[in-house]
Amino acid sequence: MRHFDFAPLYRATVGFDQIADMMDRTLASDTPQPSYPPYNIEKTAEDAWRISIAVAGFADSDLSVELKEQQLVVSARKAEEDEGKTYLHRGIATRAFERRFTLADHVRVTGAVHEHGMLHIDLKREIPEALKPRRIEIARASSHPAIAQDVVDGSSVN
Repeated sequence: MRHFDFAPLYRATVGFDQIADMMDRTLASDTPQPSYPPYNIEKTAEDAWRISIAVAGFADSDLSVELKEQQLVVSARKAEEDEGKTYLHRGIATRAFERRFTLADHVRVTGAVHEHGMLHIDLKREIPEALKPRRIEIARASSHPAIAQDVVDGSSVN
């Protein structure tokens, strides 16, 4: 297993501690990540994504999608089935699961659809107006009264 040193990241950035800590925890984790159920993450636009999770055998009422503190939590619990069924082969897994996705700041869930054995969750980044880039006009010192009174004329100084 590789070990990555994030010290240069801490020295050259401000406010990215959470990202470095998350990467460090993920890379240091010795526990294998669950592979059930399989899923895809698709980029659908510049600031939009879709998570598609294979949930064959689950009804809408068996599925739960929740957003808790920047974590998207998708879980499923299958209701108990009839005891009278006898399977010759059971290849469709309908065991309970919980899958977590950490969302970046300003990413919100715009909807979820369950169709054809797939659960599709749409996400979109929406940056608030206050955080969008804006141009700051530079005024001349003589036109700004607060700055003009602090300017000293060099010829008047003896």
